[in-house]
Amino acid sequence: MRKFSIAGRKIGPGRPAYVIAEMSCNHHGRYAEAEALVRAAAEAGADAIKLQTYTPDTMTIACKNRYFTIRGTIWHGRTLYDLYGEAFTPWDWQPKLRRLAERLGIACFSSPFDASAVDFLEGLRMPAYKVASFENGDLPLLRKIASTRKPVIVSTGMATLAEIDEAVKTLRRAGSGPIALLKCTSAYPAPPDDMNLRTIPDMARRFGVPVGLSDHTVGHAAAVAAVALGATLIEKHLILSRKKGGPDAPFSAEPHELKALVDGVRAAERSLGGVRYGPSPQEEPSRAFRRSLFVVEDVKRGDRFTPENVRCIRPGHGLHPRYADSVLGRRAARDVRRGTPLAWPLVAHA
Repeated sequence: MRKFSIAGRKIGPGRPAYVIAEMSCNHHGRYAEAEALVRAAAEAGADAIKLQTYTPDTMTIACKNRYFTIRGTIWHGRTLYDLYGEAFTPWDWQPKLRRLAERLGIACFSSPFDASAVDFLEGLRMPAYKVASFENGDLPLLRKIASTRKPVIVSTGMATLAEIDEAVKTLRRAGSGPIALLKCTSAYPAPPDDMNLRTIPDMARRFGVPVGLSDHTVGHAAAVAAVALGATLIEKHLILSRKKGGPDAPFSAEPHELKALVDGVRAAERSLGGVRYGPSPQEEPSRAFRRSLFVVEDVKRGDRFTPENVRCIRPGHGLHPRYADSVLGRRAARDVRRGTPLAWPLVAHA
């Protein structure tokens, strides 16, 4: 597994999953709301806030013919230019948002969507880059990002195995910095049945890089399951309130939901532990409540132990149940009162 880190935070197997809060267009065109999202990400325990760097004109052209009109998604009927005009994050906000994130102790980086965005972000000394799923086949953009030598995270939504391989090879041949991949289902929201999270360990094995999840499902079950399968990064869209609406609202997490995701991921990481058999220190007191052999009727010296006067019951202070066959039929070495844990000194030798 190749080394990967962002702003000094090491990412990969054996380390806490790196949680990225995606701002996207959830600022609704208001700078104060963008700042509030950065603060909410930090308070929820995210490791980073991610921006998107484009304008409508760097993404597409203003055209209303059928090729530029969206069909079959939550943005049905809108033109691409109109959608991106609503959704983009003004570039002059981004230096201020990055400084705020750093003051709050989280990283800030962005997804560039063309070469001019990469140049702009380089001027901000961004610590890493993210390639969006819809751009993972834009090989000139990948080569431009690779030229920065910064860590790069690639979302793999819609990409075939061959296309992912092509993207990774393109980055490496262009001298890229460390690479990580995100399993992604580019549906908005993504149904759990389409997540195929078992792809995560397979992708890590095939490409030898950290692999995570770009999660567009509702809730955080997919993120927790992904970590259990080895995901080392989790990306989730963040919104202050879905009631505010917006293009990404249906599949974005509110601050308390992002916190629940982070808490769930951390609990899953602690739960994974290592390979271990036998009682843990926390289980040790409970051993007293396992079953064992007890005398359940008064027995006189010389009486035989029988299924009627010896039973395997809780608690666990008597002989182990494995000795039942060895004890039954033998005689009592002395008088034994009901409720006494059976022990070898109570059993006559002959």
